[in-house]
Amino acid sequence: MGDCKNEKTMRALLSVSDKDGVVEFARGLLNLGFELLSTGGTFRLLKEQGLRVEEVSAFTGSAELFGGRVKTLHPKIHGGILHKRDDANHLREARENGILSIDLLGVNLYPFQKTTMHSDDFEEIVENIDIGGPAMIRSGAKNYKSVLVVCDAADYAGVLARLEEGRDDEEFRRGLMIKAFEHTAAYDAYIANYMNGRFNGGFGARHFITGSKVLDTKYGENPHQRGALYEFGAFFSLNFKALKGEASFNNLTDINAALNLASAFGQRSAVAIIKHGNPCGFAVKNSLLESYEEALRCDSISAYGGVVAINGTLDEALAEKINESYVELIIAANVKEEALKAFEGRRRVKIFTQENSHLVRNFDRYDFRHIDGGFLLQTSDEVGEDELKNAVLKSKRGASEGELRDLAIALKIAAFTKSNNVVYVKDAAMLAVGMGMTSRIDAAKAAVRKAEEMGLDLQGCVLASEAFFPFRDSIDEAFKVGVSAVVQPGGSIRDDEVIAAANEYDMALYFTGVRHFLH
Repeated sequence: MGDCKNEKTMRALLSVSDKDGVVEFARGLLNLGFELLSTGGTFRLLKEQGLRVEEVSAFTGSAELFGGRVKTLHPKIHGGILHKRDDANHLREARENGILSIDLLGVNLYPFQKTTMHSDDFEEIVENIDIGGPAMIRSGAKNYKSVLVVCDAADYAGVLARLEEGRDDEEFRRGLMIKAFEHTAAYDAYIANYMNGRFNGGFGARHFITGSKVLDTKYGENPHQRGALYEFGAFFSLNFKALKGEASFNNLTDINAALNLASAFGQRSAVAIIKHGNPCGFAVKNSLLESYEEALRCDSISAYGGVVAINGTLDEALAEKINESYVELIIAANVKEEALKAFEGRRRVKIFTQENSHLVRNFDRYDFRHIDGGFLLQTSDEVGEDELKNAVLKSKRGASEGELRDLAIALKIAAFTKSNNVVYVKDAAMLAVGMGMTSRIDAAKAAVRKAEEMGLDLQGCVLASEAFFPFRDSIDEAFKVGVSAVVQPGGSIRDDEVIAAANEYDMALYFTGVRHFLH
């Protein structure tokens, strides 16, 4: 059993906040000849289960102090962990100071994150900052060649098996060491971010971004790049199940865009089609089948090989309709078995589900963007539920009830579309979109040209822009194709000209005062 074989007495210290599996782990260690040390609630649990265990305070000869704040911070604990087993001077000092070896640590930390999620009581939150636990984990990790450090209950069985088979070699120990430092780093990062969020508006002197790996992608954005998916919390682990195929790096960025848009309408029957991060189709009709058919009409050419997000259940009828053309990936809240079978002959189609009644997104409080040499951090953008309701009518004519419904849809689509953009919506379906252009008038013209190519009539549609119109020319273009109502943030030095143009054409025009750039 690695270095443990060379000790007359093997000793394990177990001190865990999350006690799942610890009794079985302790029993397995006893069966392997370990002596057990423990603290507080872990000690009481093991004693109640009839296991031989010594309390740390008895082992060190020092009582737990200050309500348990000091219990393992003692030379007999950290000396027992940190001294080098192959260093004669270390061994001599250990003997002279009555320090016994601790060969295995089973430690996980006070639930700081969980506490912040259910309580705003700062005193309670501070008491759930673990001090002794991270110190022991780091000590064990530093001396990993001699100490097995186990901070994840999922590793208990594997550690016992390795010890029993004598396969706790340096490579295995090194893996546990890396995991230990990841664990304490993430723990401290969360605390620092929380404190900055509470006292510095979320923008302190340092900001930490940590995630847990979910999967490796076959490659990154291009075949010569490496890639992997990391998650905050357990979002993907809980809400992302592969039914068919493997998501690529680019698939995942498109899934993010599709999921955000399709889920932005609560439990309504929304379908979004995404290509290269931008919507090329969207509708929210009475049924998912109708929504898909209407979404596809917008730009069936770009939809080829795209990603489809379905805010509900993918059934056989919808599967058959989707099968009439080629999409690369489908993500649906739920997928019926018959629908999955409908794609058996389509080798390249990938299907994923959240196994939910409707799609859910993990709206992150902060958004960050990598730039060479660092990253930019901002609070995340979102179209507020009352944004259109609170918009200011700038034209003489107000929008009808139907136009307002379409404006609300167009506004949300615009917020999820790369700037500069304009979005045309009619009867709860996107008919045209211009995006990622260097001028807004070019975006408007590109959208109209695509609509003409697709044979779509824009007469009576509404228009949304994610930022203000700098000139009246976009309103002039909108009139030519029959736009009846427009929503935009306003804020141009030529707003008066834009308002005059809207009144000239008897358009309804609303200013929200909120820009939604997406670069």
